[in-house]
Amino acid sequence: MTATQTVATGTKSWIATLLICFFLGSLGIHRFYVGKVGTGILMLITFGGLGVWTLIDFIMIAVGKFSDKDGLALAR
Repeated sequence: MTATQTVATGTKSWIATLLICFFLGSLGIHRFYVGKVGTGILMLITFGGLGVWTLIDFIMIAVGKFSDKDGLALAR
């Protein structure tokens, strides 16, 4: 017996978020894109936590564990 589990997805693109994080991650632009304005401002002020926060976000987006402001998975 297998259980089918569906995950609700938002309207924000996974690949767009990944590319924005790669090129503008230290400015937190990817967080503004998915609607996380508060943490986007923090990333902008700290230059992405001096790169550490950006790297963590990039990995989270790449493996599909990053969500938008409503907690929905990014659309693939």
